[in-house]
Amino acid sequence: MSRFILPRRTVLSGLFGGTALSLGLPPLEAMFNVNGNAYADGGALPKRFGMFFWGNGNRPEKWTPLASGSTWDLSESLLPLAAVKSHLTVVSGLEVKLVNDAPHGTGAAGILTAAPLDLQGNFTAASIDQVIAQEVGNDTLYRSLETGIDTATGRSYNGPNSKNPTETSPHTLFARIFGDTFREPGDLTIDPKLALRRSVLDAVMNDTTALQNRVGANDKIRLEQHLDGIRDLELRLVRLEEDPPALEACLLPTEPDADYPYIDGRPQLALTNSVMADLIAMAFACDQTRVISHWFSDPVSDTLYPDATAGHHDLTHNESGKQSGVQAITVQCMEAYAAVLAAMAAIPEGAGTLLDNSVVMACSEVSLGQTHAISDMPVLLAGSACGVLKTDYHYASAGQESTSKLLLTLLQAMDISASSHGVGACFADTTLSDLFV
Repeated sequence: MSRFILPRRTVLSGLFGGTALSLGLPPLEAMFNVNGNAYADGGALPKRFGMFFWGNGNRPEKWTPLASGSTWDLSESLLPLAAVKSHLTVVSGLEVKLVNDAPHGTGAAGILTAAPLDLQGNFTAASIDQVIAQEVGNDTLYRSLETGIDTATGRSYNGPNSKNPTETSPHTLFARIFGDTFREPGDLTIDPKLALRRSVLDAVMNDTTALQNRVGANDKIRLEQHLDGIRDLELRLVRLEEDPPALEACLLPTEPDADYPYIDGRPQLALTNSVMADLIAMAFACDQTRVISHWFSDPVSDTLYPDATAGHHDLTHNESGKQSGVQAITVQCMEAYAAVLAAMAAIPEGAGTLLDNSVVMACSEVSLGQTHAISDMPVLLAGSACGVLKTDYHYASAGQESTSKLLLTLLQAMDISASSHGVGACFADTTLSDLFV
């Protein structure tokens, strides 16, 4: 009996309210060759690039692991990443090679664009996510997606004066990914009482049944898990739009625009990020995009975190002593990064997982926020980009190497032909070669 081969671009189709809808599928066994390391039609597994950014840096003394190489242990700040340590690489000791004359701005420009700011403090080059998207984003519906939490506006730039907006509403992002008519952020105010509350799964039920009758046992399980995940996500989105607890400090607008209302004056950061993490993983898994930048918070963000006595940026400058409050916020940022990685690691793809076939960089615009330091920049990588990069590793730069070397390393890991990256003091024509397998 011949093996059933499923084209990798297969989607489930149907009608919903008179509108044609399509639902992307995760990579199924029927799409791959017998070894699970390439598609059956000869195509290579797609690589994905993700970026997770948080503002205001860290406490370096609690961040950097003591040991380097493959025998390292998680530091105090990195403990939330224990479950994904085997996918992780810590890159320490890098420096932004610019004159630090614009607090928070200089570091952001250096680590994201490898170019200086202009006289008005704006980026003068594309950010690394868009450099990659311009090369690998032409085969997907979305060249890239930019997501944010709460008020994060992000620093994703196509080039000078061309900033990409972030989507901070999980419900709107869900509609963009799975509804053909919802493409641009903010185009539609979603009322959970309207027809959009109905599941998109209902619209593609006939196609789903037909496909389940043709694929093998493992693919049936994988397909059911994928559809169950979408159904669960829809239910979570509905629940999150219900009224919050009746707390005096929490005011819910009469008709919220797919928003997460604050509780006691604080944004629901972890909850919103958890839903966004599932959406990010799903967008990658269904090959809707291969580049996503996720902005957990912005430079100079003064977000009021749970249990914090003041806003984040305020604390980095005004909290005394060892800044336990700042450290607690760094841990929460790493919990959010861990949620994104866990969602990707939970999705089988080929012989590994979605995270194995990706690289997700996490970084901030400064190291010690108290002094706006741009040396010893906090950088993490997760995923091996289809076996190209080392994992479960700590690369400790001995000579304050340029962050631009890291960006060039990522470009080459994503199979982009680049022999150099950056301009002026940020120019780099060598990689961090020890990061490659």
